[in-house]
Amino acid sequence: MSFSKWVVLVFVLHLFNPSLVRFCYGSSSSTGFSDIPKKLLDVAKKKEFFDWMVGIRRKIHENPEMGYEEFETSKLIRAELDKMGIKYKHPVAVTGVVGYIGTGEPPFVGLRADMDALAMQEMVEWEHKSKIPGKMHACGHDAHVTMLLGAAKILQEHRDELKGTVVLIFQPAEEGGGGAQKMIQGGALENVSAIFGIHVAPKFPVGQVFSRPGPLLAGNGFFEAVISGKGGHAAIPQHSIDPILAASNVIVSLQHLVSREADPLDSQVVTVAKFQGGGAFNVIPDSVTIGGTFRAFSKESFSQLKRRIVEVITGQAAVQRCNATVDFPSIPFPVAINDKDLHAFFETIAGDMLGKNKVGIMQPIMGSEDFSFYQEVIPGCFFFLGMHNETLGTMENGHSPYFTVNEDALPYGAALHSSLALRYLLEFQPKISTPVEKHHDEL
Repeated sequence: MSFSKWVVLVFVLHLFNPSLVRFCYGSSSSTGFSDIPKKLLDVAKKKEFFDWMVGIRRKIHENPEMGYEEFETSKLIRAELDKMGIKYKHPVAVTGVVGYIGTGEPPFVGLRADMDALAMQEMVEWEHKSKIPGKMHACGHDAHVTMLLGAAKILQEHRDELKGTVVLIFQPAEEGGGGAQKMIQGGALENVSAIFGIHVAPKFPVGQVFSRPGPLLAGNGFFEAVISGKGGHAAIPQHSIDPILAASNVIVSLQHLVSREADPLDSQVVTVAKFQGGGAFNVIPDSVTIGGTFRAFSKESFSQLKRRIVEVITGQAAVQRCNATVDFPSIPFPVAINDKDLHAFFETIAGDMLGKNKVGIMQPIMGSEDFSFYQEVIPGCFFFLGMHNETLGTMENGHSPYFTVNEDALPYGAALHSSLALRYLLEFQPKISTPVEKHHDEL
């Protein structure tokens, strides 16, 4: 049965008995919609469609832009939406774009892609290498934008059949800039009842997806401390107050926050990754700057770590007769928690498209994602899309200058985005209280 016939069937069923098309999350293939994801994947895999996506992704990859500087990327997105006839809001959060497909009426479902690049030099030599020195799409955001544009193209072609509204969220500044938070403040989630997000994963096989219900990614914060003493000659340390010694004790003590204060079953991390102090072999500096990250899977543990980091740094510095100031320079990311019902719904859609054996449950990881800001406001589901192909050799993880994207994954992302949105709108129509008899009369 064709896609359009399925939609007609849904409409007729709704007229006779609206309860027949009110389904629960995670509904099984018995709903009659199970072939939609495969049909959309077939569309996304067509050569013309695939080549178009590859072209989009390569243009973005060649011109990486940092957070809140994604002006050309935003321009490209808007140009493609204009070609498709999709209405949008811009600017949202400086460079963000929010598009709308469908009726303009409830239910509203959101699909999100991040746009920003990283400050690193690309080391992969290929035809479409970054043209901007010191900047690179090393986390797959170029692929994320491409897949959402692909989904937009699919959904726009079926816009008259959508039973609600799809909200396309092209977000700036995921890499530490709090872009999701500013998109929310700009009204991106207005009327939206659920949201989905994808991240490419080089270590998972192409054509497979992985996620989990509940906590998926850790909450993440950064800290920086300046430990001040009294500089002097290294040969007469008794006349100095050594901030390097104080900072060394601070670093050791910070490790005890996890090893001796945290529940071993409650995963937490404190890492000092920055240590700057002194510039000569025989001079004790006046001050030392250290910095790092702390992560946890609950708000309580995260708050406890933050409080204790301040206490340990200032306390240990005082033991060594130094003063210390502690700063938390960026917006902390909340824990990314997948809504259990939405995750079950995702598993159903992905299983219908890829086969249930291609939908995996993964362990929580200490990485973080600002998609979590959306999940604090509305139910959301974030998942990882495999890219690995053994014939292509080893693929590096994100944030590596050798990171690459397997473009064969693009159709899967576009089809999953569009399937999740389309099926969500079909399966979550609000109940109609009008008597059944009236619907019969209208027929």
